[in-house]
Amino acid sequence: MRICLLVPSVYGMRGDARSIVNLAGELSRRHDVEILSVRRHRERPFFPVPAEVRLSWVVDDRPGVRHLLPPGQVRTDVALWRRLRSLKTDVLISTRPGLSVQAARHAPRDSVRIAREWGRPPVAASIRRFYPRMDAVVTATETGRAEWERLVGGTVGVTTIPDALPDGPWPRSRMDNRLVVAGGRWVPAKAYDLLIRAFATVADKRPDWRLRLYGGGPEDRRLRALVADLGLHNHVYFMGTTPDLAGEFAKASIVATTARAEGLGMTVIEALASGVPVIGFDGPGGAGEFVTDGRSGVLVPPGPGGERDGAGSAEESEVRAYASALLALIDDERRRRELAAGALAAAAPHRASSVAERWEKLIAAAARPA
Repeated sequence: MRICLLVPSVYGMRGDARSIVNLAGELSRRHDVEILSVRRHRERPFFPVPAEVRLSWVVDDRPGVRHLLPPGQVRTDVALWRRLRSLKTDVLISTRPGLSVQAARHAPRDSVRIAREWGRPPVAASIRRFYPRMDAVVTATETGRAEWERLVGGTVGVTTIPDALPDGPWPRSRMDNRLVVAGGRWVPAKAYDLLIRAFATVADKRPDWRLRLYGGGPEDRRLRALVADLGLHNHVYFMGTTPDLAGEFAKASIVATTARAEGLGMTVIEALASGVPVIGFDGPGGAGEFVTDGRSGVLVPPGPGGERDGAGSAEESEVRAYASALLALIDDERRRRELAAGALAAAAPHRASSVAERWEKLIAAAARPA
């Protein structure tokens, strides 16, 4: 069976790209699999793509590449329409609402067309208009499934299939390093500033513990300035980007996340697979989608309103609550090890072989004549 996975870019450092690469690698054991990247902006993907997976792109944005049309969305849209209309595949899995709308409009109708969604659904007339042409919508979490079901109103089936991790062997933490690790894109939604401020309390009370931050992004300069302002040079370290975040998690005893929405929860899943307990905020769409409080990690109650609305007192309350959760776990080695065992169990359903099998069953059902 020919399967094409359509992504905005497989060349960047994003959790969705990582998930798609893992899924493609497993499916390629039994099928002809292609990752079609709308944009190519670098020579090689950030995450290594298995040799069995074909890799192609719609628009080559690398420096020095010449194009007939000027750069911009029009050039990309025209190139994407042409590619979709000529696509030869049995299954097309699109990975953004905008790409799924284009797949519904332009991909061959004899292909099974599936929309893979991670984030909250946008309120857009085009989704209600064109998604009924899709054969299925797949979300990564149960919260996402409920939200998408409300949006599409029963016009297309919505199901949940978790993100895929490689089958292993996974690196496993020995839980003997005094390290807290966080990783991902440094953007406001990830709230790394809150984590740094919480860790200032940890550093004051447990100065032998360290925080390592992996990743990069537009918040880089602001986060570094915050570390300087708080005098945390000897406690918080900016480690840069790595394609092997799971390996870095395996060096830690705690993985921290302060994102409100973990629809793209690959970092949390990789932490669990490395046998490391995760601390995150509770609430719809948060770390609780992947972490069970008291079994695989610790969930911190959010402040009033549940969102970062700029209210100083609420935010300071959350910083104190998060710092308290970190300190409580730091001071209880036995609990950390118990949660580490629970983390490994929580990661098991994300094995690529199990996830790919669920995709294959969905594809078979979607391809079956009504």
